[in-house]
Amino acid sequence: MSDTTTDIAAGSGTFEIGGDLPVVRLGYGTMQLTGDGVWGEPRDRGEAVRVLRRAVELGVTFFDTADSYGPFVAEELLHEALHPYADDVVIATKAGLTRQGPGIWTPVGNPAYLRQQAELSLRRLGLETIDLFQLHRIDPDVPLEDQVGELRKLQDEGKVRHIGLSEVDVDELRAAQEVATIATVQNLFNLADRSAEPLLEHAEANGIGFIPWFPLATGELSKADGPLAAAAKEHDATPSQLALAWLLRRSPVMLPIPGTSSVAHLESNTAAAGIELSDAEFEALGQIA
Repeated sequence: MSDTTTDIAAGSGTFEIGGDLPVVRLGYGTMQLTGDGVWGEPRDRGEAVRVLRRAVELGVTFFDTADSYGPFVAEELLHEALHPYADDVVIATKAGLTRQGPGIWTPVGNPAYLRQQAELSLRRLGLETIDLFQLHRIDPDVPLEDQVGELRKLQDEGKVRHIGLSEVDVDELRAAQEVATIATVQNLFNLADRSAEPLLEHAEANGIGFIPWFPLATGELSKADGPLAAAAKEHDATPSQLALAWLLRRSPVMLPIPGTSSVAHLESNTAAAGIELSDAEFEALGQIA
């Protein structure tokens, strides 16, 4: 892109998390900024910082991260690149998955641990309040009401503004809603894997933001010879852009967070905000994938 600053992401529209926290719907996920296996430092720290700053220039306001990315690396990068944060920047982080090495993730939902991680995230990010604090996974060895209840306590203390859940089903969401107001859910969802449709429908009916992780199916949907290639040519777009445009068209509560460690890929992904699919195109893409 030739221009330095543009609000191209704004073309995706806005959503109010919890009914009072507006974000541009096409956000950015920080997981790919870390090393292999979501472990350690990025290969190019300077480029990682440039990606985050460029995202803001492109109009992205919603950044999704987690204490376990690195671990700690992604949160530290956000602070380095963007602090002090612009008024419209919203940072969502998570706790509840511990790391024992590259590609290894173990749920820990002990309330004292979740509180500790929230406090540490506040320090790493340089915040007084976490805009959206998500339970990264439900720990099956700890009662759900204890895990969500601790997040509710943090909210009551002003350390957390809104509460989210990650990788849950409708019954788990309903159980959590008995303990606290749930503003968002984050589940695996993309054109090729729509197993979380019931959760999306419940979220849409209740005004809950739906954050689809894995929105591009790790390249399967973006391959030059993949299922979206022909349709992309017809639309003068990339397969990745069509996959993101389809998600944005799917539901007004959808908040895609494509991640990348490259400024060029970031700019290409963000351009999906400007693609408007007709009803027929939306249906056709759903059938293709």
